[in-house]
Amino acid sequence: MAPTNTLQPDQVAWVTGASSGIGEALVHALDRRGLRVVLSARREERLRAIRNACEYPERHLVIPLDLGEPESLERAAAAVTERLGRVDLLINNAGVSQRALAADTDLAVDRRLIEIDYLGTVALTKAVLPGMVAAGAGRIVVVSSLVGKFGTPLRSSYSAAKHALHGFFESLAAEVWDDGVRVTVVCPGFIRTELPVHALTADGTPQGTMDRAQERGMAPDVCAERILRAVDRGAAEVLIGGKERFAVYLKRFFPGLFRRVIRRARVT
Repeated sequence: MAPTNTLQPDQVAWVTGASSGIGEALVHALDRRGLRVVLSARREERLRAIRNACEYPERHLVIPLDLGEPESLERAAAAVTERLGRVDLLINNAGVSQRALAADTDLAVDRRLIEIDYLGTVALTKAVLPGMVAAGAGRIVVVSSLVGKFGTPLRSSYSAAKHALHGFFESLAAEVWDDGVRVTVVCPGFIRTELPVHALTADGTPQGTMDRAQERGMAPDVCAERILRAVDRGAAEVLIGGKERFAVYLKRFFPGLFRRVIRRARVT
């Protein structure tokens, strides 16, 4: 009998980056579906406020987490397993963006983006994966980006980290299929979150301002519902956003035109 990977009440879902934006919206969407949710991010006080705003706060668990500290991730996974017994759905949503020209960006900033957006996500996935394989079922979701499909100005290392996620999770999906574990890669475009405010500039300081394109983007709760629908239908990959999604197809079918367009595109 094939494993059940659709969302079911009382399943355990772990959401990273749960303190704002898409992650916060996912917590509330999962709560409404009756799942038990593990909320993780760096800001514990904010996570507790989000949990307390849920319809069923007593069902959920707050586990502070920093993907930039990979040595702590196995301990966090052990704490979740000890408290809740298992993880049925891991949503790797945490990450940091970038707003700087490649030539101006300190190598330390490039390294930080790779450590958080790629290596931290991989490390947490590896900590959770054995439990899913043992259970013969589970769903791993990684929130990448449309720039995981193509590069744009001001996001060189962010795009590199997201491209790396695609390579890793496509390989992982093939490896764990027979174990009953399924993988979904989510590629959002402009979603109305504070991601640009916290994006790293050339010297590693946050940008501190909102991008105009992001401010006009899709609401996080709409994005969250689309992610969960993709999980329910067993999608391997889903593109979410507005007209910016079509750049994926433009690159695929008209690469020369894509290169001309992206050089002039408004990406902030």
